[in-house]
Amino acid sequence: MDCNAQQLDQFLKKWYQTFGIDHVFYDLNSIKPKIKKQEIFHEKQTSFSTLEDLKKAVLEIDCILKKTARNTVFSDGKPNSDIMIIGEAPGQEEDEQGKPFVGQSGKLLDNMLLSVGIKRSDVYISNIVFWRPPGNRTPSAEEIALCMPYVEAHVSFIKPKVLLLLGSIAVKSLLNTSEGISRLRGKKNIYKNIDVIPTFHPAYLLRSPGQKALAFRDFISLKKLLA
Repeated sequence: MDCNAQQLDQFLKKWYQTFGIDHVFYDLNSIKPKIKKQEIFHEKQTSFSTLEDLKKAVLEIDCILKKTARNTVFSDGKPNSDIMIIGEAPGQEEDEQGKPFVGQSGKLLDNMLLSVGIKRSDVYISNIVFWRPPGNRTPSAEEIALCMPYVEAHVSFIKPKVLLLLGSIAVKSLLNTSEGISRLRGKKNIYKNIDVIPTFHPAYLLRSPGQKALAFRDFISLKKLLA
């Protein structure tokens, strides 16, 4: 898997346009406050031959979130799994332990997987952003764009049969869409020939338990795709 500077340029151009900040991409030197290219692009050539190479590259990303986060949260689970789960960003407990989905949201995710006969140890889990945003705020467009080439490489290495995307950030980022989960869930979605199931983030379900029934249907769909 090779991601050269030109590919990053093209990818980030698409992302800034998607989030309505294409002026940042095209006019890096004139806008105020100025955004330096090294704050957006990884300084070294982004070339990965193994999953471990990718992890090392992620650890070297120059991201402002690293100044307040305790750990880089790369992944957890089974690298050769048929299921790759991608959420938004680490929370406090994830940041402390260095693993995704280990707090209350993680417990709910584990239980929902078990409800359809899937163990956490049999899936692979990561996030769109690798560091906890201060106060668990939503990651910025720039932070998402910085991480996305690495997220795409991550998916390419795992080669899952199904992608389970949790929450609007994960859905909009991987599917490159402005549509929300309510419109996309329950429909056929594809990412680079991989079946995609968008569903609600467990943190949202903890706040809105009335939506758990819909989420359960999505997990049943996940199980059926693996049959």
